[in-house]
Amino acid sequence: MDRSLPPPVGPALNGDAARLAKRRTRRVSAIGLMLADQVLIFIGFAIAYWMRYGATWPEPLNRIVVEVATRNQVDFVAFLPIILPHMLFLGLRFTTRGLYRGSPRINLLDQISAILSSTLIGIALLIVFVFLYKPFFYSRLIFFFAGATITFLLVAWRLLLWGYHHWRWSRGQAQDRVLVIGGTGLGQQVMNGIAASPGLGYALVGYLDDRPIVASDRTPRVYRHLGQIEELEQVVRAQNVQQVIIALPFWEHGRMPDLVQTCHDLGVGYQVAPDFYQLSFDRVDVLQLSGVPLLRPKEITLAGVNLVLKRVLDVSLVLASMIVVIPITLVIALAIKLDSPGPIIFGQRRVGKGGQHFTCYKFRTMVPDAEARKAELEALNEADGPLFKMRDDPRVTRVGRFLRRRSLDELPQLWNVLRGEMSLIGPRPALPDEVARYEHWQLRRLEVLPGCAGLSQALGRSDVSFDEQVRLDLYYAENWSVGMDLRILIMIIPAIIGGHGAY
Repeated sequence: MDRSLPPPVGPALNGDAARLAKRRTRRVSAIGLMLADQVLIFIGFAIAYWMRYGATWPEPLNRIVVEVATRNQVDFVAFLPIILPHMLFLGLRFTTRGLYRGSPRINLLDQISAILSSTLIGIALLIVFVFLYKPFFYSRLIFFFAGATITFLLVAWRLLLWGYHHWRWSRGQAQDRVLVIGGTGLGQQVMNGIAASPGLGYALVGYLDDRPIVASDRTPRVYRHLGQIEELEQVVRAQNVQQVIIALPFWEHGRMPDLVQTCHDLGVGYQVAPDFYQLSFDRVDVLQLSGVPLLRPKEITLAGVNLVLKRVLDVSLVLASMIVVIPITLVIALAIKLDSPGPIIFGQRRVGKGGQHFTCYKFRTMVPDAEARKAELEALNEADGPLFKMRDDPRVTRVGRFLRRRSLDELPQLWNVLRGEMSLIGPRPALPDEVARYEHWQLRRLEVLPGCAGLSQALGRSDVSFDEQVRLDLYYAENWSVGMDLRILIMIIPAIIGGHGAY
């Protein structure tokens, strides 16, 4: 069944013109973004000047600031000789860090990191320069204010842009037309990811492979086959392709230089997906023995000190969120009580770390006899593997449907986190009957605490296949870091807001 698809867009000439127009649009957008940053940097200095000399602060801080301000105040114009070079420095710094590449897909955390580091370096250089040459002319405090206001404005501006782009992409607007090279294994995985996550800004056109993929139990979702790999140039022109993702199996990597050169000649963007799918190199460590490479299964990093660090992070974040969570839970509890009879909280036996059973708490989203009715709905299961999922489950209540769509039904699991039975980030807690049907390799996901959310929720939620969920869980457990947890928390926000894949 063909599910990809935007139709072909006119002749090759129209495709070339569209790509040129897109590149011009991105150049104009990059210039506009640079000019907006420059304006915000200037405004940041102006706000810092006001904070230093015009703002009213709480006592006794106001008395100290005002007293020093009246003694050392200078006109705003006097700061222009240092403001303008600072604007130029940050503009050049942001350019070298890739913030103006013309693509809205630059990682948000990388952008924020570049802004923070560049602003700190710029302010530090200003302080050194100013106090070497004019040590008593400028206020020291104004530079602290300037660093804070400039960072805040630039980060807020990037967050607004990111939200705007994601909002448009999630509605199918301004998406890049993507062609995947490779249809089996890794290629299928890449296409599933694109189809499951429209918020990435990609519209899948189809794939190239020397043999079309036939639907089967292993590949239930079949995409549009556009031809053989040698037909890359013709297909790119005919379909107005703007991005190519090369996802070939490792034994065909010898064809990659020609494919990359073709993409370069056509002026289309390309990305390469490394084939760790078949060899599972993501799950091994490479060692050296007198120059001979050895492979061994990768160790779970969530142990020892890392486990203590993760526990501290979990408890701290849960306690910090209580001021917001408690009022929301009270409103939800009232809505559930008014909507349908039955308990507000639903407790269910789940399998945790090491196969230990525990009671997982959620807001009730189904009718009271939901478990008894599950058997009659088994034939309508839409999930693969041992999972059970239905998009239009008749057992779900009106309030429950909204709670599931926004993942609010899982708020009581914060109690499980405080009890040490779950973590904020980790594999989905499985039901005992699901675990009983696991394949041997899938049991490894039980070596870490289950989580309220994980990589699969961030990347596709219920639209990710079960095997891929397990692979993502294992990757998380084997490569855990504090930064990864924070990245996943940020990635989950648009998935929850958009409600994509949740049911």
